[in-house]
Amino acid sequence: MGDRERALDAAHRRAEAFLGTLDDRPVWPRASLNEMLQVFGTPLPERAEDPAAVVEDIAAKAEPGLVAIPGGRFFGFVIGGTHPAALAADWLVSAWDQNSGSSLLTPATVAMERVAGQWLLELLGLPSASSVGFVTGGQLANFTCLASARNAVLARAGWDLAERGLRSAPPVRFVVGADRHGSIDRAARFLGIGRAEFDVVDADAQGRMHPAELARVLDGGSGPLIVCLQAGKVHTGAFDDFRTLIAIARRHGAWVHVDGAFGLWAAASPALRHLTAGMEDADSWATDAHKTLNVPYDCGMAIVRDPADSIAAFRTGGDYLVYSGLDPWDVTPELSRRARGVPAYAALRSLGRSGVADLVDRLHDNAVRMASGLRGLDAIEVINDVDYTQVMFRLDTDEATRELGAAILVDGTAVVTGAEWRGRAALRCSMSSWATTADDIDRTVHAIRALLP
Repeated sequence: MGDRERALDAAHRRAEAFLGTLDDRPVWPRASLNEMLQVFGTPLPERAEDPAAVVEDIAAKAEPGLVAIPGGRFFGFVIGGTHPAALAADWLVSAWDQNSGSSLLTPATVAMERVAGQWLLELLGLPSASSVGFVTGGQLANFTCLASARNAVLARAGWDLAERGLRSAPPVRFVVGADRHGSIDRAARFLGIGRAEFDVVDADAQGRMHPAELARVLDGGSGPLIVCLQAGKVHTGAFDDFRTLIAIARRHGAWVHVDGAFGLWAAASPALRHLTAGMEDADSWATDAHKTLNVPYDCGMAIVRDPADSIAAFRTGGDYLVYSGLDPWDVTPELSRRARGVPAYAALRSLGRSGVADLVDRLHDNAVRMASGLRGLDAIEVINDVDYTQVMFRLDTDEATRELGAAILVDGTAVVTGAEWRGRAALRCSMSSWATTADDIDRTVHAIRALLP
């Protein structure tokens, strides 16, 4: 075999070996960043090294610093596993090495992304003519949608942002819920909108925006307006009342954006679709395929109702670029990028409509099972309504809660991550992986029981 074939063979063997350890290895890494820097931080070699030997060495040395995210007991943050078809398709994407910004340059990968986008719109009940841009994750999906929103609301006010910039532009009113995700604040910052400029709407005990408060806030101002709603609060899993809130926003001429990094997928389940009722009336939606759909990092999706708004915000004009209809680089900030939508195509095709619904339902069922198990443990309080895939719990004191969280990571059976909710420490489980089984839930509850003071 040549260098390429031997390196690929080494990578395949090492990948299979890693995946084979997932059921038994500690879920949280056993090595720190400093320890990994010591392992990898050697001087740059003066001479070339054998590619297969490099792959073997990287894989061996990385072992203690790896997280068992692809396994069934990683419940931290909101991070899915990797569906088999998506994982294999991602290997193809790297081998093909297609620069997938242009349909003329890379028609095969762009076609798969376009079809995946159409399937996504069908599954989620969103307008079929919407643009779907594949970006790195929920952060860039929110940014992409809100950049289109800012451009559009300023255009409605008679301001050409591309020509005149932001200096002297009419101020954009940016309305958010009190329990929004931090990626909304960060996207706004990228767009030149600071937190002091936000109009913040109060939320209920689960993090849902109060309709009466939204009406009050909107009645108190005027000008170009963006309202951000949420499908799936990262702590509680709660969904805003889209039908009521969007109707209120529409009366004020707002662009309505829905941040649904993992929550948008509830619309694919007949049993959970009620959580997203009315969501389809918004102007843009952000989601992550690497969360609920379980494709490899990275694969966010920025969806905009009117593709003309995406084009107005992002189409560039290079004298060497060739345009052929609605291209990927017309709807996102990137020109050059990998074909990150191909694994999404593979996952959707492998699962089918019913498989996606079953996956979402199973994630919810796992959350219900986890909450039930935790409620059976002395001193643990589950503090959210388990309507979707999130479970949040705590002990009597903040100190005890944080100590339990640290002990769970050291134990290694599972990963849950800490949070602050209504001024108190909490621990949060997110059911996001296709690989999680009932046994994984029961093993985790058993491990937590053993760690309780």
